[in-house]
Amino acid sequence: MDRVNSNPTPAIEFRNVYLSFDEKPALVDISFRLERGEMIFLTGISGSGKSMLLRLAIGLLKPDAGKILIEGREIETLDESELLAIRGGLMGIVFQEDSLFSGLTVYENVAYRLEEHGWDQEEIEKAVSEVLQFVGLQGEEEKLPEELSGGMKRRLEIARAMVGWPAIMLYDEPTNSLDPIMAIQVLDLVIRARDLNHISSLYVTKKIHEISHLANLIASRSDKGEIVIIETPPDKLPKTRIIVLEQGRIAFNGPVEEFQKSELPAVRELMTLDRHEHSKDPYFADPWDKRRRPKEKLL
Repeated sequence: MDRVNSNPTPAIEFRNVYLSFDEKPALVDISFRLERGEMIFLTGISGSGKSMLLRLAIGLLKPDAGKILIEGREIETLDESELLAIRGGLMGIVFQEDSLFSGLTVYENVAYRLEEHGWDQEEIEKAVSEVLQFVGLQGEEEKLPEELSGGMKRRLEIARAMVGWPAIMLYDEPTNSLDPIMAIQVLDLVIRARDLNHISSLYVTKKIHEISHLANLIASRSDKGEIVIIETPPDKLPKTRIIVLEQGRIAFNGPVEEFQKSELPAVRELMTLDRHEHSKDPYFADPWDKRRRPKEKLL
């Protein structure tokens, strides 16, 4: 099924959403639509409300006012079993913090969500095998999380969120604390999932250079059937947009090229925080190229 074109209903829609804690506003009058097959980069300085927005989108928090719709269904009207069904099949989320089950193996961590939602064992084995190969962890099925490097743990988090190929993915700073080359591997996985499986996604980051990487590269299959990640001409760019949050409000909502030219204080502040020169950063078409070595091993 073509997820992008078969249904015009937005993947996610926020309508005038408000959220507060102890009468202190956290999000104020948030409205936007995540279209099918689109990737929205959600950015802003720390404390601007990015992670809160993701938790609202997946139903872990409830808004004080406004409406949140997931594929046309208002999340406030769903009971707990319906919410669990959405989290179990329709949506996947990669949290900023480590959320792996330390006592379960790689295979068991990935299979857990499918087992909880009653998948047939044969279907589980097929889905787990497919997603572990996708993230480059095939052959590691029997290892425990403590036996994995930092980059492998992060890829396992992604595999667990993507197993069964949900239509919507939420990423909460997935490269946080990773070595630059490990971070590139994660970005490549995000691109592959978006382009090959037509996944709609909200991607939270404070690293502005990640936006350029994700907005200007696409995944495709070569004539030999290999998956390659390539730079794409301006007329074939993936469908992306940037939302900037400032003190819980949307300060900017538009395409990447407008963001780069914007003189809004909230945008300029983000640009000044990203001072590193990235033009000479290494790039490898194959994320599992053995020449890629992290500057330090994360355990």
